[in-house]
Amino acid sequence: MVPAQGRRFCGEHSAEEEEHKRKRIPCPLDPKHTVYEDQLQKHLKKCNSREKPKPVYFVKDINAGLKNETELPEEQQAPISALSKQELDNLIRKLKKASNTINYELKDQILSHQALQEALNDPQNGDAAFKHLKQQASILGNMKRLHLLGPGNCFVEFGAGRGKLSHWLDIALQDARDVHFLLVERASTRFKVDGKHRKSYFERLQVDIQHLCLSKVPLLVEENLSLIGTGKHLCGAATDLALRCLVDTYVNSRAEEKEGSVTKRIKIDCPGQKHSKCAAENQSPIAGIVIALCCHHRCC
Repeated sequence: MVPAQGRRFCGEHSAEEEEHKRKRIPCPLDPKHTVYEDQLQKHLKKCNSREKPKPVYFVKDINAGLKNETELPEEQQAPISALSKQELDNLIRKLKKASNTINYELKDQILSHQALQEALNDPQNGDAAFKHLKQQASILGNMKRLHLLGPGNCFVEFGAGRGKLSHWLDIALQDARDVHFLLVERASTRFKVDGKHRKSYFERLQVDIQHLCLSKVPLLVEENLSLIGTGKHLCGAATDLALRCLVDTYVNSRAEEKEGSVTKRIKIDCPGQKHSKCAAENQSPIAGIVIALCCHHRCC
C-alpha cells in the first residue's frame, strides 16, 4: 500500500504513526520508567511504585532511636570534607584516643563451609562471584563455630537484596527441621534466586529496617522461635537500625509480654551452647547476630 500525501505510513500501519505522536513522560512515582502522558492517571493506579497499604509490622521510625539522642544543631553539622587539615588531625587524634580505651582485640576468623564447596570449586564463577562466595562461606563457617546453625531458629537477613546469604544458609540447613527465613528488603524488585528458595520457609518483608517491628511479624507471633540476625554488606546506618530492631525493640517487646514492663538483659554470644526454641523463661529471644559491614562507603 502507498502512504497518503503527508503521511509517513500506509493505511495498514497508520496506527504506528499515531503511536509515535504520543508523548511519554517520567512516572511521578518513580522517574526510572516512563509512561504515555494520556495514560498517566490509569498508570498511577497500577504502578508498582505506588504507595501500598502498610503491613502490620510497619511502625514508623520504631528503630530510629531518640530524635535528640546524638543529633547536633544543623549549624554545627559539617561534612568531613569541609574540615581544615588541623581540624581533621584533631578529630583523628580524638578517635584514636577513644578507640585505645576499648580493651578488645578483634581477630580475623576466615573460615569456610562445606555447603559452598561445589560453588567455590566451579571454574565458571568469575573473580567477582568467587569473592562473594568466599565471604559467604566464611560467614557460614563462623556461624557454625558459634553453634548458630541448628533447628528451631528463624534467620532474619537485613538488607537481603537477592537473598543469597539466606540461600546458602538454607542449603547448609537442608536437613534441619523447623527453620525459617525472613528476608528484609525495602526494594520491591523480586530476584530470580527467590525461585530456588523453599517457599514454605522463606518470607520477604518489604519494609525499611527503620520501620520494622519484628514482634508484629505474623510468623514470630505464631511461632516461639529464636532469632538470628544476619546481614552481608550492610552500611553503618542500616547496621545501627538492625541492632536496634533486634536488641532493643524486639527483645524489649518480648520481655514486656512476659513480665509486664520489666526487661531482661540479653546475652548474645554463647558459643558453648547450642541454640533452639526459647523454651527457658530466662533465655533471650535473640540467639545471635552475624553482620558483615559494607566497605564501599556509598552512603557516608
